[in-house]
Amino acid sequence: MSHWLNEPELWHLHRRSVAGATFIGLFCAFLPVPFQMLVAAVLAVLSRCNLPIAVVLVWITNPLTMTPIFYFAYRLGAWLLDRQIEVGTIRMSWEWLGAHIGEIGWPLLFGSLVCGWVAGVTGMVIVRVAWRLHVLRRWKSRREARRAARSDAA
Repeated sequence: MSHWLNEPELWHLHRRSVAGATFIGLFCAFLPVPFQMLVAAVLAVLSRCNLPIAVVLVWITNPLTMTPIFYFAYRLGAWLLDRQIEVGTIRMSWEWLGAHIGEIGWPLLFGSLVCGWVAGVTGMVIVRVAWRLHVLRRWKSRREARRAARSDAA
C-alpha cells in the first residue's frame, strides 16, 4: 500500500489534480454510506488526484450538516423518481433506518447521486476556471513587469 501513497501525483497541487480531487471529494460527500473518507481516498489514489483535498472535502457532510443534506437528497430523489414522500417523522437511529430503508432507500440513493454529481462537476468547473484565471493574471502581471523593466532600461 505504501507504493500507492508514494505516488507524487497524490500530493502535488496542479490544476488537474486539484480539480479531480474536488470532484471526488464533493461527490463522495453526498454518498449515503459509512466511511465516505475511505471511498474518497481510494478514488483519489486510483485517479491520481490530490489525496488530502479529496478527503477533506468529504467533511462537508458532518454530524451537523448530514441530516439536512440527506433529507434534501431524499426529497430530490423522491421528486425525480415521481414517488410520494412516505416518511412522516425521522429519528436518527439504526432501528428507524432499518425499518424504513425500503421506503427511503431508492429515492435517497438516487437523490444523493444526483446531488453528488452536480456538486462534484460544479466544484471541478469552478476550480478549473479559477485556476485558469489565476494563471492568466500571473502571465499578464509578468508581461507588464517585463515591459516596465524594458522601458526603465531604455
